[in-house]
Amino acid sequence: MLFFSYFKDLVGKEVTVELKNDLAIRGTLHSVDQYLNIKLENTRVVDQDKYPHMLSVRNCFIRGSVVRYVQLPPEGVDVDLLHDATRREARGG
Repeated sequence: MLFFSYFKDLVGKEVTVELKNDLAIRGTLHSVDQYLNIKLENTRVVDQDKYPHMLSVRNCFIRGSVVRYVQLPPEGVDVDLLHDATRREARGG
């Protein structure tokens, strides 16, 4: 639940999601659920030459199990919050 609560704070910010099939999609985070399924709006493909069929996609839902990485905006990363939450989760509370 650590990452779910963290991602909920990033709703409305721009993120880049890299999928396990090497497709990277950048867009505004609209919602995320407890399985880390992600809904993006105003999407665009990072490598448009490699994936021209994705140019018309503006909104998408990404299943959490196919996500490899989520690149966060630098201003959206609160390192102290992550450290505290990680410590609490490690202690089991």
